[in-house]
Amino acid sequence: MTALDPFLFLGLPYLALTLLVVGSIWRFRTNRFSYSALSSQFLERRQLLWGSAPWHIGLFIVLVGHLIPLLAPGFWKALVSHPAMLLAIETIGVAAGMMALAGLLVLTARRVFSGPLQRITTVMDLVILGLLILQVALGLAVALNHRWGAQWSVGTLVPYLRGLFTLRPDMELVIALPPLVKLHVVGAFVIIALIPFSRLVHAFSLPVAYLWRPPQKVVWNNPRRWAVQPRSVRELEEGRRLFLRGVGATATAGLLMGVGVADKLVRFFSGPRMEHEEEIAMLRKKLERLEQTAEGRELELERKRKEFIHVAALAELNGSDGKYFIDYEMRPALAFKDGDGLPLLISAKCTHLGCTVAGRVDPQGRILCPCHISYFDIATGRPNPGSPAKAPLPHIGWALLDPSGAVIAQKAPGGPVEGEVTPDRLQGAQVYIAKRFAEEGRA
Repeated sequence: MTALDPFLFLGLPYLALTLLVVGSIWRFRTNRFSYSALSSQFLERRQLLWGSAPWHIGLFIVLVGHLIPLLAPGFWKALVSHPAMLLAIETIGVAAGMMALAGLLVLTARRVFSGPLQRITTVMDLVILGLLILQVALGLAVALNHRWGAQWSVGTLVPYLRGLFTLRPDMELVIALPPLVKLHVVGAFVIIALIPFSRLVHAFSLPVAYLWRPPQKVVWNNPRRWAVQPRSVRELEEGRRLFLRGVGATATAGLLMGVGVADKLVRFFSGPRMEHEEEIAMLRKKLERLEQTAEGRELELERKRKEFIHVAALAELNGSDGKYFIDYEMRPALAFKDGDGLPLLISAKCTHLGCTVAGRVDPQGRILCPCHISYFDIATGRPNPGSPAKAPLPHIGWALLDPSGAVIAQKAPGGPVEGEVTPDRLQGAQVYIAKRFAEEGRA
């Protein structure tokens, strides 16, 4: 974690949301006639269709794909648990992102190269277009470099974003993610903060009043249009009444259909009514989760109080099967014995997306992260070339204590062994992790 992370993932989101609400209200109250996209279709319309349509269609699909897991994470998790559905969702998302990017590039070229549009284009217009292009490009880079985001985001980004709205955000869910993902999250909040000061504010201005405003008569100052007879006001009003009737009939039919299938939908998503034994089993699972949470808090409290945390007896360790333990950062770690018969402690939290690395060492001296297939050399911590993980697993400092509690030897991460490690002194030695090594690592 860097010093900037608390601002980027705790301060910036709330700053952006505050600017969005306060800035939008302020702009509407002080300059409501600018509360629109300031349409430029009359100035140039040939490229508008080829830019606006792909941009809006692609953006709509991408936003739906982002909102569904945020609003219904359980439903989304069940949906992406099927490999075929996950592949379809990822493919549709990438295609929609490419469509949105292509539309943005056309709209940007239209702004830059069209003479009439250049005269009404502001610096903020170009800034917003640049940020949107960067944001869509980052989203595509995340989708292509960190595959199956629709699945792993349910356990990372979705809880973080939901925590923002419940005022209990967990920054740890984000800071361990790859840099591309973090840039994509920060870019979204920057764009949200700039909405009230740009053309994007038109997303909040829906032309609902058009349904009942008086008809307007458009007179074309063009000889080719003179031959067209204008429709009377009565015909326009009749057409509007028919339109409203059609909308009302469609809405009524949709409401009746919704009432007819609501019970089946509720039963489908809520599941069948539980029997007594099933309720007992569910309560037992909840109790187990509470006990696991309490156990985790006890471990965290122990690590705050004690200078040394016991890992295992040195005699219990070997070089092929690691022993799991929890380090001072409450992260999983593995303990091995190296070729000299001394402890070798290494983090078991994958540097790609935070999965727990397996404890079995293969013949090449590597341990495997099963989530996205990254191999790590236990001696150096480095991942194999071409793996999704790019950063090495950090080693952890250790201390050897004799049965009386005296320190026999110790080793900081990357440092030499301090102390006498003769076979007779190692007899009965216990392996510990030390708080001072963890604090030095944080510093």
